[in-house]
Order: sequence, then C-alpha cells, then structure tokens
Amino acid sequence: LGGSAWPPHPYSSFWGVLPLLSPSRYMFSWHCPDGPGFSCPFLIDTTRAYFRRDGIAGNYVGGMSPPEEDEPDPGDLSVDHGYFQEQIWPRLARRIPAFNSVRPRSAWAGYYDHNAFDQNAVLGLHPRLENLFVATGFSGHGLQHSPAAGRAVAELVVKGRYESLDLARLGWERLLEGEPLREDRV
Repeated sequence: LGGSAWPPHPYSSFWGVLPLLSPSRYMFSWHCPDGPGFSCPFLIDTTRAYFRRDGIAGNYVGGMSPPEEDEPDPGDLSVDHGYFQEQIWPRLARRIPAFNSVRPRSAWAGYYDHNAFDQNAVLGLHPRLENLFVATGFSGHGLQHSPAAGRAVAELVVKGRYESLDLARLGWERLLEGEPLREDRV
C-alpha cells in the first residue's frame, strides 16, 4: 500500500478510514542466568530475531516477525511453539552464545497493529468525525513513543494545539494527500 496508488480500495470508499493491519505475533520468555547483562539494549538482530532482558533475574523475552508469506492466521491466537525452536532460537544462539541451550518457559500471541500506509503513527483530530482524537498505528514502537504521543494528544484535547512537541507531521493530512512519511530502516 502507499505511493501513487493511495488510497486503494477499501479505504477510498470512505474518506478518513485508517489503513490499519493487525497480524498476530508470538512472544516467548526464557531464562538464561549467563545471558547479556543490564547494559544490553533491546536488540533486533539482522535476521529479524529480537530480544530484551526482562527484569533482574536473567529472564528474557523475544520473538521474530515472519516473512509475509509465513504470516500466522490472525484469527488464531494459539502459539506455534515450534517457531521458537526452528526459527528464533537458532538465530539468537548464533548472536548470543549463552542462549545456545535456552528453551522457552512461556509464550503468548497477540496483535501487532500497524499503519499499512507508511508504518508510522497517526495522531490528531479525525478529519470528519467531531471530537474524535486518534493515536494509533505505531507499528511496534508504541511503547517507545507513548509518552510523547500521550502528551501531544493531551495538549490537542486540552489546548487545541501542540505545545511541547509538534507532531503535526504524524497527522491525517499525509494519508489524505497520499504522501507517506518515510522512515529509514522500517
């Protein structure tokens, strides 16, 4: 989606509908007492596998987005435990030798909502629906952006404008004008 063909159907039939997709994703938790320490950041490997430390006891959480052709059925939120063993674990073990013998302790599935137009958030007052403010489509970085987005939307609601951080470029106009906000490495 995007580019000169925007807005494609079905979004062109009702001006102002967000192009949100919600594929399902698996998250796995494991324990590794000799794993990376507190200075290890959230790591996304070049193979698309990712992990982060979860607390102080040597626990980690991670996963991997599958290639488009291997997307799990979004209507089924059961976890494919083989996906960790066959796809994620070998990649992580190559990157972090201490992960060579880890096995998942638990796992869950959930939705990864994202803006299919340009993979960036959409913030602001809806262009046609009165008093509807939107903050959505963060494409997996909502936790990172939520403090700033929450403050910005609160300013819009209370004061009618951005004050501390101008996030106008994340507004609806780019969708309506067919001009995606491109970000390197997304």
